[in-house]
Amino acid sequence: MPEEARLVEHEGGLVPDGEGWFVGNAREAVWWRSGTFGVSTSFEGESEFPEYGINIHVLWPGQPNGMYHRESVQEDFLVVSGECLVLIEDEERPLKAWDFVHCPAGTEHIFVGAGEAPCVIVMAGSRADPANLYPVSELARKHGAGVAEETSESQEAYAPFEAGGLGEMPDGALPA
Repeated sequence: MPEEARLVEHEGGLVPDGEGWFVGNAREAVWWRSGTFGVSTSFEGESEFPEYGINIHVLWPGQPNGMYHRESVQEDFLVVSGECLVLIEDEERPLKAWDFVHCPAGTEHIFVGAGEAPCVIVMAGSRADPANLYPVSELARKHGAGVAEETSESQEAYAPFEAGGLGEMPDGALPA
């Protein structure tokens, strides 16, 4: 029977100490913060969840959550509040609260905050040995979310940007 993992303080928030089950609150978790790509929490400590990753990502208007890409594994997304755009297969689609996006392996995509308030998206994806490709997309480049040259290296895709850092959840990131 799995044991309960204690939640411990780490760089501005709580993370599980070990691989057991736990109950946590997003407002108290450690958040990754980036001036370019919004903020997110994965609820993970030093050990990642082995089967799939899940996080909450918050985007302010105009912020992409990363660089336009496709992965070799499935990903799924649920907009919980606010508005955003999904750039998917070189098409732009507006999304609002409770819209769901399913991306089978190989689907090119990225999200960009829209509207007048933060957008909260729950993101989940397989951890089955993912391989990314960052293709050139003029649509994504228009939104500040595209590479100039195709690459399969994350370090190359994100090289022009400052690294984010860990800390507390920013004020106003999650709705009341």
